[in-house]
Amino acid sequence: MTTPAASADATSPPATGPTTPASAPGPHSAPARTPGAARAVLKAEVRLFRREPGSLFWVLAFPTVLLVVLGSVPSFREAQDDLGGIRLVDAYVPVTVLLSMIMAGVQAMPPVITGYRERGILRRMSATPVRPTAVLGAQMGLHGAAALGSALLSLAVGRAVFDVPLPRQIFGYAVALVLAVASALALGALVSALSRTSKAATAVGSAVFFPMMFSAGVWLPVQAMPDTLAQVVEALPFGAAAEALNQAASGDWPGPAHLGVLVLWTAVLTTAAARWFRWE
Repeated sequence: MTTPAASADATSPPATGPTTPASAPGPHSAPARTPGAARAVLKAEVRLFRREPGSLFWVLAFPTVLLVVLGSVPSFREAQDDLGGIRLVDAYVPVTVLLSMIMAGVQAMPPVITGYRERGILRRMSATPVRPTAVLGAQMGLHGAAALGSALLSLAVGRAVFDVPLPRQIFGYAVALVLAVASALALGALVSALSRTSKAATAVGSAVFFPMMFSAGVWLPVQAMPDTLAQVVEALPFGAAAEALNQAASGDWPGPAHLGVLVLWTAVLTTAAARWFRWE
């Protein structure tokens, strides 16, 4: 199950200044960014994102569709002793929540950013009032918002269709959710930094995608994993996120260790992405 290259060949955002010649200054010597230009970039990125039905489906709709398909299986609606008495469909709601983040951060976003770099769009923007960071900020904001929207959709459908209880520790659930989105976007930024082309970004993203899905519990919920495997998975960002979301859903505050793992991974991935990212 892999997503199409999200929008690597999408129409580039409209230029807000002259095209940069070969000897133009690099991004660090670009003019100061203006709020109006940044808003123009955000509007352009929103239009381009809305024109990509593949990305919209895989990020926004697919996790909920998967939840509906799994919940339609009778055995998924029966209580499981090895899951502490909850049903499989209850355990899969946080899994689908995390799946939307993995889709957005690892599969959808990197091909877009690397495609902009590959076609010289980021370099040309360095000679305009818009800094290339405006494009990165817009992309991360859009994909993060899409992931959060998909998470809310999964929670709503789970409650309405399968009577899955809503999280009882709302604030703790929100904290874990935001940290999980930050980790997913940081991982996507690192994939973008290490990939020179959009095709490479798609390949690297796919290689990262499946291990992250496993750690989130797509094939086997973290609660049902053997102890040793569960400990390994909980040291990964989405394994820790799955446990944090489960704890908040049951009414407890997410464990400090799980939240700490998310914060640590976000910091490490962000630092690595900033270290290796190139504008051209």
